[in-house]
Amino acid sequence: MPSVRRISHEFLRRQGLTTVFGNPGSNELPFLADLPDGFRYVLGLHEGAVVGMADGYAQATGRPALVNLHAAAGSGNAMGALTNAVASRTPLVIVAGQQVRSAVGPEANLTNVDAPALMRPLVGWAAEPACAQDVPRALAQAVFEARLQRRPAYLSVPYDDWAADAGENAPAVLDRRVERAGVPGGEQGRRLAEAVAGARRPALVLGGDIDADGLFEEAVRLAERLGGPVWAAPSLFRLPFPNRHPQFRGVLPAGIEPVCRAFEGHDLVLVLGAPVFRYHEYLPGRYLPEGTRLVQVTQDASAAARAPMGEALVADPAAVIELLLKTLAATGATATTGATAATGASGAPAGGYRPVPAPPAVDGPRLHPEEVFAALRDEQPADTAYVVESTSTNAAWWRQMDLRRPGSYYFPAAGGLGFGLPGAVGVALAQPGRPVVGVIGDGSANYGITALWTAARHRVPLTVVLLRNGTYGALRWFGGLLGVPDAPGLDIPGLDFTRIAQGYGVPARHVDGVEELRAVLAERPDGPRLVQVDTALTTPS
Repeated sequence: MPSVRRISHEFLRRQGLTTVFGNPGSNELPFLADLPDGFRYVLGLHEGAVVGMADGYAQATGRPALVNLHAAAGSGNAMGALTNAVASRTPLVIVAGQQVRSAVGPEANLTNVDAPALMRPLVGWAAEPACAQDVPRALAQAVFEARLQRRPAYLSVPYDDWAADAGENAPAVLDRRVERAGVPGGEQGRRLAEAVAGARRPALVLGGDIDADGLFEEAVRLAERLGGPVWAAPSLFRLPFPNRHPQFRGVLPAGIEPVCRAFEGHDLVLVLGAPVFRYHEYLPGRYLPEGTRLVQVTQDASAAARAPMGEALVADPAAVIELLLKTLAATGATATTGATAATGASGAPAGGYRPVPAPPAVDGPRLHPEEVFAALRDEQPADTAYVVESTSTNAAWWRQMDLRRPGSYYFPAAGGLGFGLPGAVGVALAQPGRPVVGVIGDGSANYGITALWTAARHRVPLTVVLLRNGTYGALRWFGGLLGVPDAPGLDIPGLDFTRIAQGYGVPARHVDGVEELRAVLAERPDGPRLVQVDTALTTPS
């Protein structure tokens, strides 16, 4: 297993960062050990001079320069000179030594207490990796952040990290390429088009930015031209693709190993408008199958810089999709995956949208969440916009819903509860002519319940479907995953949201069965309402 130092040195060599400006201290010596042939160390006698030399070097070469500083003292000495580099937008990559990890907490001598905070007023990006195995990826992010933002980036590294084993995924950072282009230039466009047109079994991953940027239909055309499977990125906050389209495979799982498994057999993964990737459950493994290439296109420079693998182009996805559609049309390239690449006269895929399975029922008075979502699908207009914050019912949601229009799905992007009810009110205020439904879990509802008052005050035409299962369902699932089945504080019995809603001025009712639910959902009130449904506990994925 290669060491963190070996991987980091090789990455720096491949990026052309072989000249090191510095004034070393004890914390920095392990990083400087075994510098490969071709590296040059330029010694300065004060850190201000070190940064000044690196500043001039980077401006003259037009490339990032590597600076090595000593803990807090050396970083502090450099800050005066660093103001010049910031004002001139010089891409400096600053790597500072930190005490060994076990000595940081007790604040042993030469500890840089909260190293990123020390530098953050000046630099564009600052971090200290949470573990040794993250050092190569974090170093790569520092390089790409400096290059993309044209500002200094700062990385503090505990000096015992350099000798640690890098881990099986660390070599993936060596081949990373991150570039910026509002519209892909000639060489950039040629490389991207060749990669996509030449792929034998491409897979497409679409993020919420596709819908947010108004590229829903364009993404469908590209997917159908490629003909391969389409995934939605993890932590999906907008719908980028019709979820019953025959090429749609669902939302990618949120663990490293299952994501890798999903890409088995594909030589290219093209990611548009999404980070790579928003993992959640800790399920370790290889990032990608052997022989699989990943190319990311995003307007988010930080997302491009921090990805642990693959190539990235910071560009307008609309321009990239247009380029690819023209290239594929000109070359006549088609996919070999067997998926349809044509549409019928109505604009629907020639193979038709996938049918919806019958929802399962459960014994007792509670409804299965799929029964609720089937009722929504059948009784609400096809252009309904849904704001969803019921995290334990994700799998049930995607099995039953049929969403074919832009702007039909909203979800809290970071996973923090409290977006659902207020977000639904906001969407309804923004689109008064479109039906809006908030699908909210009883655990989530308490974080944004006061939004009901605003809905009542403004007579927002909003339907809130409140799924009440009496527990934090997603946490119960996570408890099983983490081996903590008996954690306290997961049950929330005794909440009656019909009374709460009425107290805020919103008409509400509790429904007991599927037929009653369907009848209520078929009504078209001109103001807000809340429909409470008792549901059985299901797994979120």
